[in-house]
Amino acid sequence: MTTQEKSSIVSTYSFTTLQSIRYLNRLQRLQLSGQLLFSQPKGQQWIFHLHQGEVIHGSGGIHPVRRWQRNLAIHCPQIVANSYLIKRDLASIEPTISWDYQLLELWIKEERITRQQATATLHAGMVEMLFDLGQTSNLTHQFKPTCLPSNRLVEIDLLKVIADVERLWRAWHNANLGNYSPNQSPIIEQPDKLKQRTSVELYQTLTKCLDGKHTLRDLAVQRKWDLVEIARSLLPYLELGLIQFQEIPDVSTFLSPTILGTPGEIANFTKPLVACVDDSKWVNQMMEKLITTAGYRFMAVDNPLRAIPVLLARKPDFIFLDLMMPHVNGYEVCTQLRKLSCFRTTPIAILTGNNGSTEIIRSKLAGASDFLSKPLNAVSLLKVLHKYLN
Repeated sequence: MTTQEKSSIVSTYSFTTLQSIRYLNRLQRLQLSGQLLFSQPKGQQWIFHLHQGEVIHGSGGIHPVRRWQRNLAIHCPQIVANSYLIKRDLASIEPTISWDYQLLELWIKEERITRQQATATLHAGMVEMLFDLGQTSNLTHQFKPTCLPSNRLVEIDLLKVIADVERLWRAWHNANLGNYSPNQSPIIEQPDKLKQRTSVELYQTLTKCLDGKHTLRDLAVQRKWDLVEIARSLLPYLELGLIQFQEIPDVSTFLSPTILGTPGEIANFTKPLVACVDDSKWVNQMMEKLITTAGYRFMAVDNPLRAIPVLLARKPDFIFLDLMMPHVNGYEVCTQLRKLSCFRTTPIAILTGNNGSTEIIRSKLAGASDFLSKPLNAVSLLKVLHKYLN
C-alpha cells in the first residue's frame, strides 16, 4: 500500500466519536424508521435499515458476499454445507439489496436455522460493516424515511454491536494496523527472500495461505485464527517488502450476478427467467446447465407444495412442470396457475416419462402450452424455449 493510499484511511483510537456512529445513535434516540445510507466518492455504499430507531439489518458495504459467507460458515455451518439449496433458495426470493435478510427469514420459517443463529449472523455482519465504515473517509450520509414491516426477524442490540466494534478497533490500532484494512489480501511479493527469513514449515504455511485470493478476515475464519494476531504477525514481512496487502474484489461463489447488482450485472434481469418445478435434484441441475448456457436465467423449485407461492414471488417467463411429483401432480399445479391472472398467458410445458396421447390431451386441458417427454432431449428443450420466448 502506498503512502497516499494509507492517508485515505481514517486513523483514530476513538471509534464511538466518529461522525457516522454519532449519527446512527441519534437516529436510534429519535426512534425513526427508514434507510440510513452512507456513501463514499468511489461508489461504495453502506445501508442500515431501521424500524423505530432499532437497526434491523445492514446491507452493502465492502465485500458483502464475502462477509455473508464468512458469517454463515461460523454461525450456520449446516446451511453452508449445501450450496445447491442456497442457490435454490436464492431463486425463490426477491432480488433486492436485502437478499441476505430474506434468506434468513426463509431458513427460520423452514426451521433450518434457529433465531439465535440468525441473530449471531446479523450481529457479526453489522460489526464488520461498522468497522469498515469507521475506516472510510469522505463519507456523505442520507436518511430516507420509509415504513418498514414491524415484524422484525430478530433483535439486534446496537449498543452491543458498537461495543464489539470498539474492542476490535482498539486492538487493531494498538497493533499498529490503523493504516491497513482487514478486507485487504496478503500476498507474497518476494518469495526467495521470504524463504530465507523463515523456517521451512512457516514458509510452506505462508505460501499456502497468502495466495492473494483471501482477505485477512477470510483467513481468520478459514484457519480459526485471531484476526488481529494474523495481521500483526505479518507486519514484519510487510515492512521489509516481502509481502504486500492488496485490494481484491468481492466473490459470487453461490450468488447469481443479478443479486450482486453492479451496473453491468443488472442487465441480466432483462433475460427471461425460466422455472422448473421438479422434485428431482438431478433434473434441476441438468436443466440449470442447459438453460443458463442458452442465455436464460433459471430457478428451480424442488418442493411442489411450495411451487405456487415461489412462482408468484418471482413470476418467471416460462415454466417447466414435472407431471409425477409427491403429494401433487403437474396437471393440478398447471390448473391452479392458470387461475391466476399473472400466469394466464405464461408458457407452461409439462414434463413426463409417458408421452401417450392421454397425457398430451390432459396437459392441454389443464392449460399447458406444450409437452416434453423424459428423458429430456437438449435440442427439443431449447426448441420449446426459443419457440415461446423469442
